Amino acid sequence: MTAKAKEIRRSSTKHDVLEDSCSVLPPTWTASTIGNVVVKTKQRDPRNLPNEVFRYVDVSSVSNESFRITGSSSLLGSDAPSRARKSIAKNDILFATVRPTLKRIALVPEELNGEIASTGYCILRADEAKVDSSFLYFSLLTDTFTARMASIERGVSYPAVSDGDVLASKLILPPLPEQKKIAHILSTVQRAIEAEERIIQTTTELKKALMQRLFTEGLRNEPKKQTKIGLVPKSWSLLPFDQFVTLQRGYDLRKQDFKQGSVPVIGATQVIGYHDTANVEAPGVTVVRSGSSAGKPLFIAEDFWAHNVLLYVKDFQGNHPKFVYYKILDLDLTQYRQGVAVPTLNRNTFSSVELALPSPREQQDIADALDAVCNKTEIASKKKAQLQDLFRSLLHELMTAKTRVRDLDRKVKN
Repeated sequence: MTAKAKEIRRSSTKHDVLEDSCSVLPPTWTASTIGNVVVKTKQRDPRNLPNEVFRYVDVSSVSNESFRITGSSSLLGSDAPSRARKSIAKNDILFATVRPTLKRIALVPEELNGEIASTGYCILRADEAKVDSSFLYFSLLTDTFTARMASIERGVSYPAVSDGDVLASKLILPPLPEQKKIAHILSTVQRAIEAEERIIQTTTELKKALMQRLFTEGLRNEPKKQTKIGLVPKSWSLLPFDQFVTLQRGYDLRKQDFKQGSVPVIGATQVIGYHDTANVEAPGVTVVRSGSSAGKPLFIAEDFWAHNVLLYVKDFQGNHPKFVYYKILDLDLTQYRQGVAVPTLNRNTFSSVELALPSPREQQDIADALDAVCNKTEIASKKKAQLQDLFRSLLHELMTAKTRVRDLDRKVKN
């Protein structure tokens, strides 16, 4: 059992007490089981129609971050895997019974109505006279339900629960109109999160396309010249990497040697602690030297300590620091890694790579253009994180009746 599952299991008793304490719930809310509010679903074998194409949702098709189906396979019936047996319909809830605490849970969208899912899912089809399908879906996302699954899962290396375990699980139900209002509020926040995800995806793709254009064409729309690395703007110069910047290996600093201070210690791609002394002045650019992230660059806007898992730019050779960061990112130094168990970046393997470089003034303009796109991504990422926090809070508050829909309506009106 994973550490996370153990932690969830320890909290399960507390959640069960809360659920069983009907006195703390509104008198109009009732206790039931999932099995009492769903209708039976069917299985079918797509191999019986070998020439027909169907869409298959396997266990890996559901994201446990967005709680959506993020992909499906188009298969001929003759190619159907043995686990492709469960018929699904619009608004069914898929719950992966293997490693249930990973929360691979999703609502079936309209475009997958009538398709097939893996037997690794418990398929829940709401009896709409008793429970709103979206409310049931959100119930499965609560810590209470996850804790219960953790307390009854069986197996160590391959923990799982059965469909019967899911159907026997308790469910607290508000009146149907309140269920729909709760589901509407939570769905609204989910859609807002999805909107920020689309912005992140769009700006990430834009950044990639913009980098490709700016590092080959520049911003001045000037004539091109032929070089040994291809066509580049006429005013640009060609230099080997080791004349572009000078890289220096970082310095070891054991955890026990950290001294109280506000200087970030950069290890690989993140801050690993704080120290009282910096060994690199801002602005700085680092490249991971060893480990799974070897070759990935980072821009640091404040003085910092570069750990020995890094290479850092000791001399920018007159180049604009932010341009240097983006240029190294565009070069993709991960292609120069050596070793399998512990990938390592050897400076000698790319020191002579030829680079086409604009003037410092154009370097700054290119960096500014890329910063503008990256800032949009960063803003969207922060909004997404805030909305995810709001979703988790509302999910707990609304599903336990600590906050009622009427209370939220009152706040909106006021």
